[in-house]
Amino acid sequence: MQDFKIFTGSAHPNFSKDVVDNLNITLAEAEISRFSDGEISIRLCESVRGKDVFVIQPTCAPANDNLMELFIIIDALKRSSVNCINVIMPYFGYARQDRKAEPRVPITAKLVADLLQRAGITRLVTMDLHAGQIQGFFDIPVDNLYGSVIFQDYIRSKNLQNAIIASPDIGGVARARYFAKLLGLEIVLIDKRREKANESEVMNVIGNVRDKNVILIDDIIDTAGTMVKAASAFKEKGATSVIALGTHAVFSGEAYEKIEKSQIDEVIVTDTIPLKIASPKIKVLSVAPLFAEVIRRINKNESVNSLFI
Repeated sequence: MQDFKIFTGSAHPNFSKDVVDNLNITLAEAEISRFSDGEISIRLCESVRGKDVFVIQPTCAPANDNLMELFIIIDALKRSSVNCINVIMPYFGYARQDRKAEPRVPITAKLVADLLQRAGITRLVTMDLHAGQIQGFFDIPVDNLYGSVIFQDYIRSKNLQNAIIASPDIGGVARARYFAKLLGLEIVLIDKRREKANESEVMNVIGNVRDKNVILIDDIIDTAGTMVKAASAFKEKGATSVIALGTHAVFSGEAYEKIEKSQIDEVIVTDTIPLKIASPKIKVLSVAPLFAEVIRRINKNESVNSLFI
């Protein structure tokens, strides 16, 4: 492998450590501190001149702090004469506003894309973007990895009988269909209407789930309201069990309490975001080995897409 360095922000250092452990290297050293007024200070503790550099930083909560910290790390690297800056962003924050759904609202996904490019990155690696078209907001290479590659092995190991894949809404049908194709299963979906942000009302189950083990898949589990109400709807229609899959465990507000009290039998997430509270209902699968392999392939100029074919 060509000489390169991996830095980490403070958003998810344990994940970064797992990535470098899979590559049998160590993290490059940087000091991240704050001035007394809260401003972020970065100092690179080793030379990066002419190096290919990777920076690992999911922009999870607190999103603003983690995003600003990333910008400052990028600026420090750019001013230190690096060869290229590859940002490894397991969770891409601000992705849920990807279009003008109503008048006088921003498109934050495009704004973040512009800011990252203006800061000086040369490549972005992320996982399960909320909307695939966000890749088009960039004029640089973007690798959008699929969490379903991690989920499929775990689901197969459970040997579920009469399993069926479910989408929590119309927008997630493509994701559910892709996962169903991997496992050779059929799909059903939820018809819901969202009255306001982070609140959802399940209206109807489209498809037959009686005596089925339902596997409900989504990219983000935020307040868990959609997943919890969907699980209740499936159980009311005669489902044997409901397993919820979510790549990004945002788990804001009362998400943990909702999950504990819900009819969901198991929630399976990845470690793109650090889990705040351990729960017997929540299973975390690591995607660090996958990101490590992607870094290795980028460094050796090999295909990334072939991992998902």
